[in-house]
Amino acid sequence: MNTHHLATAMATAINQVNHDAIENKRIVGSVVMVAKNGEIVYQQASGYANREQQIPMHTDSLFLLSSVTKPIVTAAALCLVEQGVLDLQSPVTAYLPSFTPKLASGEQPVITLHHLLTHSAGLKYRFDEPNGKGNYNSLQISDGFDQIAISVDENLKRLSQATLIYQPGTNWCYSLALDVLGAVLAAATKKSLATVIKTLITEPLNMPQTGFAVSESSQLVTHYYDATPQPLPMPSPYFMHLDESWNNGILSYDPKRIFNKHAYQSGGAGMVGNAPEFMQFLLALTAKNNPISQQKLMDKMTKCYVSSDYAIQGPGWGFGYGGAVLDNPSLAKTPQGKGTIEWGGVYGHDWFYDPQQDLAVVIFTNTAIEGMAGLYTSQIKDAVYHSLALICRC
Repeated sequence: MNTHHLATAMATAINQVNHDAIENKRIVGSVVMVAKNGEIVYQQASGYANREQQIPMHTDSLFLLSSVTKPIVTAAALCLVEQGVLDLQSPVTAYLPSFTPKLASGEQPVITLHHLLTHSAGLKYRFDEPNGKGNYNSLQISDGFDQIAISVDENLKRLSQATLIYQPGTNWCYSLALDVLGAVLAAATKKSLATVIKTLITEPLNMPQTGFAVSESSQLVTHYYDATPQPLPMPSPYFMHLDESWNNGILSYDPKRIFNKHAYQSGGAGMVGNAPEFMQFLLALTAKNNPISQQKLMDKMTKCYVSSDYAIQGPGWGFGYGGAVLDNPSLAKTPQGKGTIEWGGVYGHDWFYDPQQDLAVVIFTNTAIEGMAGLYTSQIKDAVYHSLALICRC
């Protein structure tokens, strides 16, 4: 495949999507990167990092990562398994003895690290409770990106008091499991989660801008929320009321949480970073003997541990370690190949890796939630695969 021709086709197709999305005021700004066979073929910043101050978006602009944190913490856990520090079949109580949530029957089941990684532990998120009413809201459990500034120990204590919604390993529900896993990593290594991630992931991969803290003078983008006629700057806090497709829940944001030293380091949603460094991370996962592991960690992450019968991200999608895994492309009606792993973040991000094409795509926007689950992401995806098909026909 001619890389130059592919890069030209990508630029033409993706730039048009970016132009239209910004012109039609669906997003404020974005950074999109595409890598094919480990080589960057497209990298472009579009729109504004701060529209009101007319600050343009840059490729190295910093974003609150929200759930883009999860694959990074997942990779760190897999590195510790490789080192013999963790065992994925061990109970969580082997590392966190006081984490003892129970079923409605009063039974305290065994929750393993594998259950945490696959979101099959019987936990959930507070934003999943309709209209902000339920056990998690009553207990004021933090989702890890809201204004509740408490320690991780206190949040786990509250989470332990909430009833598990099913027997671990028997169902799937997106949850605070990676926050629990982050606490496991800290307990097992006797270091802070930030130190664990720095030691295992960001330092070896030269990702200095990715972490759990940021200075006030950083290039952190202004985050926006979907509104008509154009997205509006997100205040702190901001409560986004979701429709029935999201169980009528409420997403509780706090863009200033990253500056609050009293807020715990959330393994599921607490990091900040930029697109080039996250792409560097993704590409490291796809190679053996990379700087963080002797193994090709992506092979472990893209296994379908949770059946696609659960339609995690729609029909045809199951779940692996760190994201949804495509088990049936025809059922999913997507051009992505079988084994593709994909996930996003509620501040407006999406990423995926397609092993069939050796294709990595990173989409970071500052517009929630259009940049995660709106028309924009699907149009970027279509542009990428259309460009590939065009070059393959030549």
